[in-house]
Amino acid sequence: AGGPFSRPISFQRRDIAPKLKPFALGAVRLGDGPFREAHRANAAYLKRLSLDSLLLSFRRNAGIPSNATPLAGWEAPTGELRGHFMGHYLSACALGYASDGDIELKQRGDAAVAALAECQSKLNQGGYLSAYPTEFYDRLQRGDTYVWAPFYTMHKMLAGLIDMHMLAGNAQALAVLTGLCGWVDRWTAQWDEAHMQRILAVEFGGMQEALYNLAALTGDDRWGRVGDRFTKKAVFNPLADARDELAGLHMNTHIPQVIGAARRYEITGDNRFHDVAHFFWHTIAQHRTYVTGGASNRENWLSNPTRLSEEYKAADSHQECCCSYNMMKLTRHLFGWEADARYIDYYERNLFNHRLGTIRADGMNEYFLSLTPGAWRVYGGETDTFWCCNGTASEEYNKLTDTIYFHDGHDLWVNLFLDSRLDWTERGLTLAQQTRFPNEPRTRLVVERAPAGALAISLRIPSWTTAQARVLVNGKTLDAAPTPGSYLRISRQWEKGDSIVLEMPMTLRTESFADDPSLQAVLYGPLVLAGQFPLGTLPPPT
Repeated sequence: AGGPFSRPISFQRRDIAPKLKPFALGAVRLGDGPFREAHRANAAYLKRLSLDSLLLSFRRNAGIPSNATPLAGWEAPTGELRGHFMGHYLSACALGYASDGDIELKQRGDAAVAALAECQSKLNQGGYLSAYPTEFYDRLQRGDTYVWAPFYTMHKMLAGLIDMHMLAGNAQALAVLTGLCGWVDRWTAQWDEAHMQRILAVEFGGMQEALYNLAALTGDDRWGRVGDRFTKKAVFNPLADARDELAGLHMNTHIPQVIGAARRYEITGDNRFHDVAHFFWHTIAQHRTYVTGGASNRENWLSNPTRLSEEYKAADSHQECCCSYNMMKLTRHLFGWEADARYIDYYERNLFNHRLGTIRADGMNEYFLSLTPGAWRVYGGETDTFWCCNGTASEEYNKLTDTIYFHDGHDLWVNLFLDSRLDWTERGLTLAQQTRFPNEPRTRLVVERAPAGALAISLRIPSWTTAQARVLVNGKTLDAAPTPGSYLRISRQWEKGDSIVLEMPMTLRTESFADDPSLQAVLYGPLVLAGQFPLGTLPPPT
């Protein structure tokens, strides 16, 4: 009868309480180790960037003079995606402040918001704000000449303003945000549904998610109704019917849309959106994911779900970094719905094999992570690339604490083995995780402040460990068999100084493509092993 989304979409708030929630970023701090080093490298790069250069195109579009040095790459003043990095930058500044108390990044974010508010006021176009003119949207709706993704770029701005308000306490960001969303409402209201669906053929990022987040933040359903206009039914209908028809589509165009579906379900309870997100995640994770956790080639799904080796062989541009960033973001939603260890196993594989390996000590990062033997790692430049993946990376490495621990309001889940410290003020628990994982196959949790009542700590027992895994409480082996691929629950009245040690034997094993068992990867625990060729022994990329 036309699919699940042939029925009318009516936005009505009915929040679905998640089973588990992440902690506020400020509740967790990273300890020393490679993740802390990645965070520091990223924060240092953000502080080296010139705010005036990032604002140049916004000011020029608003008629405000600027003598700043123009940026290059995707942020060049003539580029059609100009301005996208500013949105990422706002998010990165807010995340850096929330996760590490970085005052300089907050000050930079606040200064950027004030400058953008000035541009918005000077433009005086009903709340419009951008580094490019509204003529881009005229071209978008006419469809007679291609325009490079103006709503994609706008989404970055919306998300950045939301983060600056919610994570950095900037009230001005909310005023700028609602003004810009008012312009979006009026612009999209001009078109009937058929015309709007044609407009959605051009990448529009996570416009739904941002508008749904604004609806939840303000309690105003207006923004949810605007978000619903960005429901791309040609993609959502088969997903809601549990059909993988993704071959030929651009991967990172569509993951943000599915994240929007997940958020729509959480604030309305409409199960069609739940089914979109749930099936999408499982078909990607089970049938379209390489051993390292990433997916796609040349940014696209090039094969049917059971023919992944064909996609691998088609080119060398595997695993766009934005795709892993967004799949990990989607994973956190689904883990909140159902505390299944498979979600965190998937998250961990991406985190250690993909994300941690794509940033350099100077803060530069990659676009793709190729799986082709002998492939070069190609990093962005300081001011001359500004790829989409440079933008998502600027956020990624400022929020590395966001999935280590989850809670249900009363009890604790330990998901990832990163040296860190959790301060759960509401429950009176302070917990230090001391680990050199994966250099050592163990982690130690120490209670530094104990809650007044009993509390359960659920430890993830990763699927890659063995039956010899064991848990010790205060030096004594727990009389329980940790089952790989599950959580082990330890409930007791904790005291200051109590410790838990989780030992996770790591073994060598291989994984292969289902449709070509001759192509194999070697793993040690969660780590995919690879050899690094010395520089100069392979010809550089052309």
